[in-house]
Amino acid sequence: MSRLIKRYDNRKLYDTEAKAYVSLQELAALIRQGQEIQVVENSTGEDITVQTLAKIILEGDRPSLPREALHEWVRWGGRLVGSTAAEIEQRLDRLLAASLERVGRIGELRHEFEQLRERIARLEALAARLEAALEESGR
Repeated sequence: MSRLIKRYDNRKLYDTEAKAYVSLQELAALIRQGQEIQVVENSTGEDITVQTLAKIILEGDRPSLPREALHEWVRWGGRLVGSTAAEIEQRLDRLLAASLERVGRIGELRHEFEQLRERIARLEALAARLEAALEESGR
């Protein structure tokens, strides 16, 4: 059974079970705990659960969704409902592959940066030894 959340005209969300106002972050925590929620507009009774869940995803504390994914979702629009599961899976696979490719490039850059940092440390150590040797030979 869904937990009923009412959204009032002042845009505040009210948890009817806890008898308290809740934030989007608190709703997200409830969902992570396994709760199902249903959000309704108090004045009209309109079910606004989907919009609220989308808002939780987009405004949450997680890293933002890839710009490409959001563009794809907008492009799909109403066609998404008519798409087959296979089509949706293919599109999501392509988006995931593109995201992983970007992450892979970032990993490669980090590795190269670490190698560069090690080389600089070795050069600094060598320069210090050369400087010490020059000072000793000049004495």
